[in-house]
Amino acid sequence: MSEITLAKSAGFCFGVSRAVEKAFEVARSGRNAVTLGPIIHNPQVVESLRALGMPPVASPEETKPGQTVVIRSHGISRAAMEALAGREVVDCTCPFVAKIHRIAAEETAAGRILLVAGDPSHPEVEGIVGHAVGRVYVFRDENELRNLLQILRKEGEPPVSVVAQTTFRQKLWENLQLIIGKDYTNAKMFATICNATEERQREAIQIAEQSDLMVVIGGHESSNTRKLYDICSGFCKTILLESKTELDKSEILLHNSIGVTAGASTPADIIKEVLTTMSEILENQGEELSFAELFEQSQSAEKLYTGKRVKGIVTTVTPSEIHVDIGAKQAGIVPASEISESNSGTAGIEKGDELDLIVLKVNDQEGIVTLSKKRVDAEANYNEICKAYEDQTTLTGVVTDVIKGGVLVTCNNLKIFVPASLASDRRMEDLSALLNTEVQFKVIEINDRRRRAVGSIKAVLQEQRKAKQEAFWADVEVGKVYHGEVKSLTSYGAFVDLGGVDGMIHITELSWTRIKSPEEVVHVGDQVEVYIKDIDPEKKKISLGYKKSEDNPWEVFKRDYPIGTVAPVRIVSITTFGAFAQIIPGVDGLIHISQIANERIAKVSDKLAVGDVVNAKIIDIDFDKKKVSLSIRATLDSEAAPVEEEEPVSEYAADVAGIEGVTIE
Repeated sequence: MSEITLAKSAGFCFGVSRAVEKAFEVARSGRNAVTLGPIIHNPQVVESLRALGMPPVASPEETKPGQTVVIRSHGISRAAMEALAGREVVDCTCPFVAKIHRIAAEETAAGRILLVAGDPSHPEVEGIVGHAVGRVYVFRDENELRNLLQILRKEGEPPVSVVAQTTFRQKLWENLQLIIGKDYTNAKMFATICNATEERQREAIQIAEQSDLMVVIGGHESSNTRKLYDICSGFCKTILLESKTELDKSEILLHNSIGVTAGASTPADIIKEVLTTMSEILENQGEELSFAELFEQSQSAEKLYTGKRVKGIVTTVTPSEIHVDIGAKQAGIVPASEISESNSGTAGIEKGDELDLIVLKVNDQEGIVTLSKKRVDAEANYNEICKAYEDQTTLTGVVTDVIKGGVLVTCNNLKIFVPASLASDRRMEDLSALLNTEVQFKVIEINDRRRRAVGSIKAVLQEQRKAKQEAFWADVEVGKVYHGEVKSLTSYGAFVDLGGVDGMIHITELSWTRIKSPEEVVHVGDQVEVYIKDIDPEKKKISLGYKKSEDNPWEVFKRDYPIGTVAPVRIVSITTFGAFAQIIPGVDGLIHISQIANERIAKVSDKLAVGDVVNAKIIDIDFDKKKVSLSIRATLDSEAAPVEEEEPVSEYAADVAGIEGVTIE
């Protein structure tokens, strides 16, 4: 008779047990309550809470005034918590997860970059990222970490802090720490994998090494359960099931030593049911069936297993499902939700149709096989994605979801995850700008086991930019006019995208008048006309001109203000020898102290003050030196009393010489 060994660490961990107890306490209190997301990754627990009147909701926006909101054990982002202001909140976040939230907030607030080892689509990781106030990156394995460190090295190795998802694989985490510590000197690493997770994984390995079969019990969506399955699969045959209904008798009867473990979100009663059912199978069937019969059962079971492709003939069509003959003793059923991605139900399906299907679940006890047509179609689409990955072809899709850590692009009815860092060739603070837009991307990673793909919009944009750059440098020349977009501003100028190549307009080239900031003339996003002033092909640098010669204030002055013109001028500065006055923006002239009044004055400030507007006559112009001499006295009544003879100017001529706009008379 087979021997069954149950892991001591199987079942609820401290954080999950605490969350479930608090959630059921709220549900039984009679309050109008919901959970923000599934309280844990176990469908039976979620359904039990729903039956008590406490269903899960996907976001804070779905909660209603007056409702009590129970926070799932995985935690939520700071923004989601703030969105619940005014609601009664029961926080069931695992203390170990809450600790990582504090680390994320404190380390990023201190200016460090946060690196998170984990699954970017897992709610725990999404919550961790949501508590960071600075730059944060998520990586799943050695390759992603090495690529990330390479990027950071190019930035001069900025200081980083590293944490791991609480359910991350301990052995992989140890390898990742070695990679980081080897040559990245600014890394600060925190031990954040839950102690219960470490113990569970260690015990699972010990049992799997001594077993012919490992049974892992837990929700299919549970991260720590999937990791247990992956770990055990490396040592012996392993099956993953949510409940006793998924047990295969022949598998149990054909193995001598069976190990059993369970994820942290698996209730004790489900573990007990599975163990009881296994024991009953061994007690009731072990002596009645011959090895030949067991082998036949095993062979039959191998014909129908989760993931197997079969052909089925439609025998019955109902609004909720279709029945198919798949040539087996079990009845084949395809739920309406598994017919197509369009959610059109059973419409278009007729009796006698032959369908390609995939087995979702085999229930020998009830004699039913649950099948999916939708997943066959998805697999065909996935194969196209895989081919695009192998050939590195460019795909086109639509951004249908913005999630924590990136966006989802729908292509061939599949959702491709694009990390935030790869969603554009420029840093984007708000990814919602991409929502519902058509984008081109390349597939950069394939996960065959999970049938998932990772894409990069940035890779296509960079290729397009490179092609534009090559075309630009082949055609560029000094004096050529371009239309571009202002991409960024600095204290010394504006950078303009000319179509794949950036050029800079120096602040002195933005305006004929003196300005303190480029923002006085242009703003990010402005479309501007520029011309090439200078090219450095070796350094790939381009200097741009923006101000036009026809707008040169000296050209305007030359055209409209000949010698003898009387014009209103504004005093802009006072000196001991006179006053400078603005004639037009960009052109100033000097009113010498001797030209201010008919009488002799001791101080310029006795007659003029900065900001005064007076009439003055242009009495001399030197366009080469850009100097203009003005006279107020020349505009006064010619019958006014004559002024006293002026002292020679030679004693201050040396001080005045060379000052723009000054003429010595």
